[in-house]
Amino acid sequence: MTGTTTGIGFDLLKTDGRARRGQVKTAHGVINTPAFMPVGTAATVKAMTTDAVKSTGAEILLGNTYHLMLRPTAERVAQLGGLHRFMNWDKPILTDSGGFQVMSLSDLRTMTEEGVTFKSHLDGSKHHLTPERSIQIQHMLDSNITMCLDECTPFPATEAQAASSMRLSMRWAKRSKDAFVERPGYGLFGIVQGSVYPDLRAESVAALTDIGFDGYAIGGLAVGEGQETMFTVLDFTEPLMVKDRPRYLMGVGRPSDLIGAVRRGVDMFDCVMPTRSGRTGQAFVRRGTINIRNARHAHDDRPLDAECGCPACQNHSRAYLHHLFKAGEMLGPMLLTWHNLHYYQDVMATLRQAIEDGRFEEVASAMEARLNEGDVEAVPDPLAKVKVS
Repeated sequence: MTGTTTGIGFDLLKTDGRARRGQVKTAHGVINTPAFMPVGTAATVKAMTTDAVKSTGAEILLGNTYHLMLRPTAERVAQLGGLHRFMNWDKPILTDSGGFQVMSLSDLRTMTEEGVTFKSHLDGSKHHLTPERSIQIQHMLDSNITMCLDECTPFPATEAQAASSMRLSMRWAKRSKDAFVERPGYGLFGIVQGSVYPDLRAESVAALTDIGFDGYAIGGLAVGEGQETMFTVLDFTEPLMVKDRPRYLMGVGRPSDLIGAVRRGVDMFDCVMPTRSGRTGQAFVRRGTINIRNARHAHDDRPLDAECGCPACQNHSRAYLHHLFKAGEMLGPMLLTWHNLHYYQDVMATLRQAIEDGRFEEVASAMEARLNEGDVEAVPDPLAKVKVS
């Protein structure tokens, strides 16, 4: 391996099969892995204060380069002391490169070898994002973990399309590495691409390993390929990756995705699902999912999840949460978001302990079985009108 950076540390503490228990060490603290990162797109985890996010057990947040470069601008964040100070979060922050949002949110964009020119989805203003500019923006944000700019390969893609896209991303990865300012406690992650093609994934891993990064992300998944295909890609990609660096599966996922990916050697995850679902009335619980808007919850005095220690479950009933959503009260999305993030952190903590105890497969299989049980049986409504024959 050449050109390896050492800005952040990674200790692999225990393995159980392919599942890994480790610690990522940064300038703003330690991240215990496997880890789930709540998404704080615009310098906030929607509907949550940073103290509330900390109370769930989260040790790292994800910020979004694309959104922050447009508003309030990276220059403004830097002038105000960096992203940690700006949003009052003193723990580690990972920022994505902005590439995915450029591809998904900007209708008018032109991509060349140099970079991407696009129009802001906010006001139509024109911007140019290159690997060097992306790294500069993330530096100004004071991100602990910076991501290389890559092209987000669409799905499905032909092998020729995937190869061209991946090789462009590898050239951009080298430029990102050259632009990155190495300093203690700050690191740069490369992103493995190659769609569903084993040879392309292998070529991408080899190219990134040769450049040398503090960690390696697996990109181009959770884009519509389905869980089975995603796991297949992990099965042939993960064994090729260096063992002494963290692995990050981008944009994943549901609890069953997390369990299956940890089983396959992944260390870090992020996804908008727990927060986005919380705002729309879906709760993740140990027995699957709950739609709190459903009428069956209107008279249910039980908590969302009897085993959960979050404020929503400890202090409120399903009936109250149902009422909040039906009444359009903002407290409903806040409490359900809090619950979902708390539950996701519970999942990760349980998996970490299982790896430490050498019981990963036993614990993971039991968790997967419970997720498939479905919600507890509904209770009769005592106020329902009795039909008279």
